Amino acid sequence: MHSFLARPLILWALGAAALAAQAQPADTGSRVVRVKVYPGSATVERTLRVAPGARQATFVCLPAGLDAASLQVSSDATVRVGELAVRQQARELLGNACASPLEDRIRGLEDQIAALQAESAGIGYAAGYLKSFENAGNGEGRATPPAQIGATVTALRQSAREALTRQHQIKRQQEALERDLKPLLAERDRAGAQGARVSTVQVTLAAPQGGELRLSYQVRGPSWQPSYRATLDSATKQVRLERQALVAQATGEDWDGVQLTLSTGQPGAATQGPLPRPWRVGIEPPVQPMPAPAMAPAPALAAAPMSRARVAATDAAEAMPSFDVSVFDGSFATEFAVPQRISVPSSGQRVTLSLGEHLADTTLKVRTTPALDATAYLIAEIAPPPGVWPAGPVNLYRDGAYVGNGRFDTAQLGRQGLAFGRDELVSVRMEQPQRTDGTGGFIGSRNERRVSRLYTVENRHRDGITLQVLDAAPVPEHEDVRVESRYQPEPQSQRWNDQPGTALWAQPLPAGATQRFSAEHVITWPKDARLRERP
Repeated sequence: MHSFLARPLILWALGAAALAAQAQPADTGSRVVRVKVYPGSATVERTLRVAPGARQATFVCLPAGLDAASLQVSSDATVRVGELAVRQQARELLGNACASPLEDRIRGLEDQIAALQAESAGIGYAAGYLKSFENAGNGEGRATPPAQIGATVTALRQSAREALTRQHQIKRQQEALERDLKPLLAERDRAGAQGARVSTVQVTLAAPQGGELRLSYQVRGPSWQPSYRATLDSATKQVRLERQALVAQATGEDWDGVQLTLSTGQPGAATQGPLPRPWRVGIEPPVQPMPAPAMAPAPALAAAPMSRARVAATDAAEAMPSFDVSVFDGSFATEFAVPQRISVPSSGQRVTLSLGEHLADTTLKVRTTPALDATAYLIAEIAPPPGVWPAGPVNLYRDGAYVGNGRFDTAQLGRQGLAFGRDELVSVRMEQPQRTDGTGGFIGSRNERRVSRLYTVENRHRDGITLQVLDAAPVPEHEDVRVESRYQPEPQSQRWNDQPGTALWAQPLPAGATQRFSAEHVITWPKDARLRERP
């Protein structure tokens, strides 16, 4: 196999001049066969069959935003690859060469709408003909014999009813077809708007026996985002995690039936980090007084209006789904190969792919933070699943019912778990907090504040639960501020999840049982100082 990397690539301007001097050969059927999608970009591979004796091959209608430096051509052993040249040109100059399956769908819908319109017009002519019979019966024409009046009226009524019913059906069918046609027309206008440009790659080669030519290139814009579906079975205490991916692209070329691979790598990121620079220290020179300005500053230049092409590119970028790529910060890239062939239209439409599932045992707990929300929530604590699971949104289901959405992050999974909505059978009450201000210390030399909180939790389940109650305690940020906290009962931790000042009560609560939790905090600070409190 011969491989040719675009080191001797003729750049855009030189390629345009070279190609303008000769006729544009037609693309004989290149198609996208493989795509590897990264967060914010994609590597696309096209194939093209070259005839025996061919000296040149051309890939047309490629995305205008492809990276020319990333072009790479490979071929069968029977094909020798030489130079390649790239240029951009208006899509309209290529005529039907850039026609896509979108045009066929549009024409098909337009033909169906035209057929319905013709049928409706025919029914209208028939209704007019029936109207002439009515006028004849009213004396405006030849009168209908009395013996035929009854039969004629019945036939007219039946025919009119059938005609009006069919016209109504045609109207509904036409409305449905026009709804289907509207987004297709919008996509065609977006992709083939006035001034829209495409790229053309011309390859010089020698193929005495013919063969297959493969072209790969990098294009910015496509992206993918991980998403998850977590289903809790409270009876078996198991969580089923389904890994999914949302893929979208608006490059201008449809990916029809391609082999799709999703990668967490970032080929556009920096290849190395910054290097240290000398750290210089010295004496700052004295500040010189600023002379008075001799004249008023010139008015700021108004920003130049964006060109039409730039506005179109900006609109397309804003229309694309926004993906959070900061979650892909692993040491090594992970790839997900989709087994079936996938089609992703060039319209920004999100395509959801299934990447497998994982069944995990869980420990169920009921968690509440009464000072902030007097509600109990069901929490499932599970071990992080094996492999790489990038953080992303998760849809949550409990015993077959949808309860909401959250965020799936294996870094927080072991400590915070997955929340599966409210537990309405656990009652949480908070008494009105008590606060008193005064003085304390030696002969009242310090200010003192006492804050007392009391919470009551009742388990109305028919079974016992494992209860977690969280509360915040004041954390001193200055050496002259002192805090003394008293709890009843004593919490299991005063640094939940390594957060200073976060107290955790954790204990089993039998069915029908009630438990009270109290916290009292005494804060003292110097008499002549003001206490600063911030969450």
